[in-house]
Amino acid sequence: MTSAQIGNQVVEYVVDGPDDGEPMLLIMGMAAQLVAWPQDFVDQLVERGFRVIRYDNRDMGLSGQTDAPPPTRGAVAKGLAARRLATSDYTLADLADDAAGLLSHLGVASAHIVGMSMGGMIAQELTLRHPEVVRSLTSIMSNTGHRRFGRTSARLLPSLMRQVRAAAPTTREEALAAAVNGFRLIAGDAFDEVEFRALAERHLERGGISGTSRDRQLNAINASPDRTSRLRTITVPTLVIHGLRDPLVLPSGGMATARAIPGSRLLMFPEMGHDLPRGRRVEMAEAITQNARRSAAS
Repeated sequence: MTSAQIGNQVVEYVVDGPDDGEPMLLIMGMAAQLVAWPQDFVDQLVERGFRVIRYDNRDMGLSGQTDAPPPTRGAVAKGLAARRLATSDYTLADLADDAAGLLSHLGVASAHIVGMSMGGMIAQELTLRHPEVVRSLTSIMSNTGHRRFGRTSARLLPSLMRQVRAAAPTTREEALAAAVNGFRLIAGDAFDEVEFRALAERHLERGGISGTSRDRQLNAINASPDRTSRLRTITVPTLVIHGLRDPLVLPSGGMATARAIPGSRLLMFPEMGHDLPRGRRVEMAEAITQNARRSAAS
């Protein structure tokens, strides 16, 4: 792993795969680090000939932290209650510019873009703001920013709010237990506690995930506008992947994304929640590869 200075941001990144492989940028979601991309999934993409680039979004992992006062709980609550009231030190557009800056730093003129959850929102924004750097787009378990589609399940909200309001863990075991319980809330039928505990350990090894960092990214989402009408201008091959059991971003988010982007393909898995289930990773990697190949054929 290494870091790059992108504007006034330090961005930590890692590259897997051959130097001459087709570049593919993986963009992670809210409150998750680059290690949240399962290594076996990355390996599947590498085996298909891609040079896979992963990075930590700002305020996450080993990337730089925002130099501004922490968001207040009141500000976060306002943004959740009504997006027009949301305020943030940055938006998804700024995060998309970080991604474009990283590609430029690496000397990558264009890449296949794959984003997950908030990373899917960033990937969409990157395609809109910097179309020249995007060969193909894959949006996983994400939405268009329209408040009617891809909302969080009402049944999940109380549990999420309890987690947000809970006191910070004081021991490593408390931190691991809290992380695993958080994963359990949003994962689908194939929840693997051993795998998610290992993921939580990797997050802790790289500094953990603070409530401040999570809230900054949540505010960035809520302060960003609906992308639906702009998504209709996207012309690159697009794949949308979503789980039918996703409680964090309901399946309507993926459906709305596929409707908005002309010629996009929608792939939905019945047992998948807000995760990348082990049993579907080969299928996902192949679908992403096929979508990338559409760009070469166009």
